[in-house]
Amino acid sequence: MNLKNILKYLISLAIAGGLLWFTFKQSHLDAGDLWKKISAADYRWVLLSALFTIVAHWSRAERWRILLEPVIPQRTNSLDTTASVLTGYLANLALPRAGEVARCGTLYRLSGVPVNVSFGTVVAERLFDLLMLMLLLGATFILEFNRLSQFFMEFLGGKLPKGSSGSGILLLVVAGLLGVALLGWFLFNRYREALGRHPLYQKVSGFAKGLLAGLLSVRKLRRPGAFVLHTLLIWTMYYLMSFSLFFAMPATTNLGPLAGLTILVVGSLGMAAPTPGGIGSFHLLVGQVALLYGLTSQDGQVLATFIHGVSTIMIIILGILALLVVLLRRNKTTDLPDVLDDPKAIRLER
Repeated sequence: MNLKNILKYLISLAIAGGLLWFTFKQSHLDAGDLWKKISAADYRWVLLSALFTIVAHWSRAERWRILLEPVIPQRTNSLDTTASVLTGYLANLALPRAGEVARCGTLYRLSGVPVNVSFGTVVAERLFDLLMLMLLLGATFILEFNRLSQFFMEFLGGKLPKGSSGSGILLLVVAGLLGVALLGWFLFNRYREALGRHPLYQKVSGFAKGLLAGLLSVRKLRRPGAFVLHTLLIWTMYYLMSFSLFFAMPATTNLGPLAGLTILVVGSLGMAAPTPGGIGSFHLLVGQVALLYGLTSQDGQVLATFIHGVSTIMIIILGILALLVVLLRRNKTTDLPDVLDDPKAIRLER
């Protein structure tokens, strides 16, 4: 590991530690109270959440196999892809964004699939997860409009004029965003030719076209229906992983399905932050959004820590088991010697 990577890791670790310290200080939650509430939880629900976790990871591995089918002649087996996915999750706990490389490297060791080929499919996979997250974010905004309006009112407090309503503010924000979008579209059409010659526009345009090509690549899959079903199954399991834990503690048993949806979306955003395993960022966002559903600051932070802790422990357990599978298996040399030198090999084509 070079100095640059060490600095990146130390910075991400410092951010995680700072966010974690801030959230616990803000909620006035000490370690004793946290342990008391978590130890009193009904761990039958934890076992159910663990089952949902296993299904989610297996489904992600199966979806990855479907993405790999058009780009490699041999078919990978479920054990190899599942072990690779779990190894990647374990690596992400130590180093943010290291999981993708670790996952592809593990699959190369187990199945001989070249890293540049498998990495291209991982990028395509992330695009579909991003699309699902955006759809869920939009659904949450629509379904929880009134609650979010109340949140804006409480958050902005006295900064708003008297008589202002949260829904009015949100409508004003939406109208403003639509106005900016229309203005941007008008200016884009008017100065498109001049923009087309600008290097920055060319880079952004190329990136956007690449994203669109990745999303449309599902049409070239041999089993597109199975790919879509696994995508839906993955996110359904993610939802149930956290929602089932609501029933493990008395303070959160009354949280409804919409609370589960909101926490899923906000928690996913927290996990995407550049901190090891989403530590700190997940606790901050989920702990704050729990206040919208009537939880105290302490109970919200206990819930965030409980959900994140169960998920992290499952990743560690399953990741270690996956490492044992990797260590017990022989290295498998690739049957695709030419594909390593073929930059077009990552395309999802037959």
